[in-house]
Amino acid sequence: MSAVAIEPNVLMGELPARPSPRRLLGLYLLLGFAAGLPFYMFNAVLTLRLSRHGVDIVIIGFFAWIALLPTFKFAWAPLIERYDVPGFARFWGRRRGWIMLSQLGIFTSMVAMAFTSSDESLPLTALFAILLAFWTTTLEVAADGWRIELAPTQAEQAPIVAANLWGYRSAMVAAGSGAVLVAAWADWTWAYLVIAVAAFAPFPILAAMRPEQDGDSGRARALVAGIAASLLILLTVALATTAIGWVLLSAVQGAGFSPKTNVTPIVLAVALLPFAALAIALPRIRRLPADALANISTFAVPYVELFWRYGTAVLAVLAFVSLYRMGDVLTLTLSHPLWNDRGYTLEQIGVADGVVALSASMVGVALGGWLTTRLPLVWPLAIGAVTAAAGNWIYVWLWHNEPSAFVLYTSVAVDQFGNGFAGAVFVVYLSMLVSPKYPGAQYALLSGFAFLLPRLLAGASGSMQTQIGYDGFFLLSGALSFAAIFLLPVVARVKGRGAP
Repeated sequence: MSAVAIEPNVLMGELPARPSPRRLLGLYLLLGFAAGLPFYMFNAVLTLRLSRHGVDIVIIGFFAWIALLPTFKFAWAPLIERYDVPGFARFWGRRRGWIMLSQLGIFTSMVAMAFTSSDESLPLTALFAILLAFWTTTLEVAADGWRIELAPTQAEQAPIVAANLWGYRSAMVAAGSGAVLVAAWADWTWAYLVIAVAAFAPFPILAAMRPEQDGDSGRARALVAGIAASLLILLTVALATTAIGWVLLSAVQGAGFSPKTNVTPIVLAVALLPFAALAIALPRIRRLPADALANISTFAVPYVELFWRYGTAVLAVLAFVSLYRMGDVLTLTLSHPLWNDRGYTLEQIGVADGVVALSASMVGVALGGWLTTRLPLVWPLAIGAVTAAAGNWIYVWLWHNEPSAFVLYTSVAVDQFGNGFAGAVFVVYLSMLVSPKYPGAQYALLSGFAFLLPRLLAGASGSMQTQIGYDGFFLLSGALSFAAIFLLPVVARVKGRGAP
């Protein structure tokens, strides 16, 4: 991101005034909705769109690697914690400023995807999908850091997480079901335009909110300045992404790679480099005196502090989090192609992604959030691992049954209940691991790593499906999710040493 487009935050370290509990829940319901709408559009809906256009299943699997981008949000999370967006931040504050910038990025990226919906140029489709993923992730980083600052305890986190996930999953369902139904009635261009407008709806609501500091004036001036600065930032990011993509694509083609080449090991090695570097440095990090952390660069200190605080136990934590949401990610990648190949219509898929998925997910999130306020986290985490695995295994049953509304809707209900429950518990768990000094950056690292291995495997899901079939794929993905339960006795005993 361009250094001339952002300014140092001179108020860094000050916490925003805490909204009332009711407003806080409403705020995070809204923020969850704003982040959830675009997620399906560069993930499940895009894979369905490509499938309907006859794109090879292996290429579709490669597109799933776009969802890897959020795993690297730690790379720019410190920028969000340290810098303000000009114009917006002066009136609405740092967090809301980044959220408003992200909303503009989401809207423009989705409009671009709408007008390239024929997928005649797959590199162009990939570019706009990557930009959509980047700005969606940026919105989440800003919102997550604020959430942890405002609600630092497990009891406070659970209802906010539930509200956020209700909004997030409602939006995902609305995007998935709504986009599919609009595509069935009109075409994919209109589907993406409708969701783009819906995703932008929170922007005027945020713009109408009160200023960060009481007595501030100049709302209109701040809005104009913020939009102008945002357009410059959006253009800079788009050009940089295009240049990087062109270089990488040229390098890949020059190396002789083709859709038949197994690039998963290469992608895995590159993606794991930052985490491997921290693991290698762990003995040295562990020996650091507490006061030495103050001399580490602003960018690196949140991550060094996390490894310093948990020591070697952080490796068990990372192994656990990488397995826990495995089933959710893998199911999202191939569930829609599975339904399509089994013969379900767009209308049936739209209903399944609509009221069925939303209702089941809401119940799962609510129950997971409620149990998290009543029990030690280890018990809801165990239940979540079982329900998430069941949500994968149910699709084996779907594959071996004749297509019917009952089979499809039952499978989706079981899947979404399990993922909703596990998702609510997991967010609270990650939030309790971070330091209150570096909430956004450390949450970005942990949540990013949690989805790294699942999304790497998702990128190879098309190749896996051709080898073991849909039933073998969903048996394996459910088993990987369930495997997290065997690490629970270890991670339940993990305790970090006192904050420096």
